[in-house]
Amino acid sequence: MSIKEIPLIIGGEKVQSKTEQWLDVLNPATQEVVARVPMATLDEVDAAVASAQEAFKSWSKVSLTNRMRIMLNLQQLIRENTEELARLVTLEHGKTLPDAEGEVGRALEAIENACSVTRLQLGQMANNAATGVDVYTMNKPLGVCVGITAFNFPLMLPAFMFPIAIACGNAFVLKPSEQDPSSTMLMVELALKAGIPAGVLNVVHGGPDVANRLCEHQDVKAVSFIGSTHVGTHIYNHAGAHGKRAQCMMGAKNHMVIMPDANKDRAINDLLGSAFGAAGQRCMANPVTILVGEARSWLPEIAERAKSLKVGPGTQRDADLGPVVSPQAKQRIIKLLDSGVEQGATLLVDGRDCQVEGYPDGNFVGPTMFSKVTTDMDIYTQEIFGPALCVLEAETLEEAIEIINNNPNGNGTSLFTSSGWAARKFENEIDVGQVGINVPIPVPVAYFSFTGSRASKLGDLGPNGSQVVSFWTQTKTVTTRWFEPDHQDGSEVHTTISLK
Repeated sequence: MSIKEIPLIIGGEKVQSKTEQWLDVLNPATQEVVARVPMATLDEVDAAVASAQEAFKSWSKVSLTNRMRIMLNLQQLIRENTEELARLVTLEHGKTLPDAEGEVGRALEAIENACSVTRLQLGQMANNAATGVDVYTMNKPLGVCVGITAFNFPLMLPAFMFPIAIACGNAFVLKPSEQDPSSTMLMVELALKAGIPAGVLNVVHGGPDVANRLCEHQDVKAVSFIGSTHVGTHIYNHAGAHGKRAQCMMGAKNHMVIMPDANKDRAINDLLGSAFGAAGQRCMANPVTILVGEARSWLPEIAERAKSLKVGPGTQRDADLGPVVSPQAKQRIIKLLDSGVEQGATLLVDGRDCQVEGYPDGNFVGPTMFSKVTTDMDIYTQEIFGPALCVLEAETLEEAIEIINNNPNGNGTSLFTSSGWAARKFENEIDVGQVGINVPIPVPVAYFSFTGSRASKLGDLGPNGSQVVSFWTQTKTVTTRWFEPDHQDGSEVHTTISLK
């Protein structure tokens, strides 16, 4: 059986890369090669940017209404192809089919936000700001924009980027993860089918060389990245050094605080779902919980429920979690879990030697849970990005808040409680960009912006919501004064800067 070769998209056409370097795309549950992805040549990257630059000249003049209509077409095509999109996510990423279908839904939210561009891309106006003078702003597209995405959400992360950037009048070059590109490619094909003109949306694949070229290219105006802290820091600095606008959503170490007055069953179930769903491969997962006061007595029950979670291939609908994305990821996760034991944490649930019947080569790691974790242990200081839960304990809410605020990351946090006073105290005193109250994974709906903070984010504008339009546009301010045809004033020279 021939292996599918992933194309580039340049100028609205599928292009076979001329590269000599190809990577295998593996099914994480079986290690079967399901596709091959090219590491694009730098000439191909330049061709994609040139295609976008040329398309921008006409696309930027298309009306807001017509841009919106294309996004309306896209969201309908995504709905109609949900099953196939989810299947491709599960095939190459490994997450369960229900989780993959949920990702399609979150991608749809972002595309639906792009459908609101006719109200999001409005300027401001002051009539008679001075005598006979009007001042108004226009939010103009930037030009060629770039998106670089991680493997863990091959649909949602690109949807955070190209739909709204294109709806704002920009042209786009997307570099998706080379680990699971097929679902992303189908979404791009649907976008072209929806009516995005040739050259407005292009796709290249590759590693650091391709990313660096995109950050350096003189015709690229802005770069959006979602992925690891190490790579994101490099992208932000490299893009900035070459005069690009940049936003980078990066690593995390999110905490869920459970108060003793919380609904016990709901809190425990939501904790386990947020810690172990997608095998922990979410930047908004909850890999740390802080049990406060009497909630510390819930620890044995949390561990027993964790042990009951079912591990299996993503195609098995009753599985709670599938494999991690690659053998390398599994090796790194196991090494970190081993360090937790070596550094003195108590291993309550051990998923390091997870075996799934019928899938001997799968990258499976079972739910793993530690207690007696301290904030200097590697399992706490590093992002495990696997199905691991670290349990800390605190006497008071104030102590829990202090632990979280001392962590350098600020992507998300949540509090489970039935006390409005505790919730209000938490949301006001916590130094984290996204807060959930009885919500385990506080990723906001897409018409609100994604607002991670501190070490989890570089750049002051996040994806989605109103902030994203500010990122993908530049504000042009126009000051105007119009005179009657027979107007006679203006015979004197004025050397002041005031407008009266």
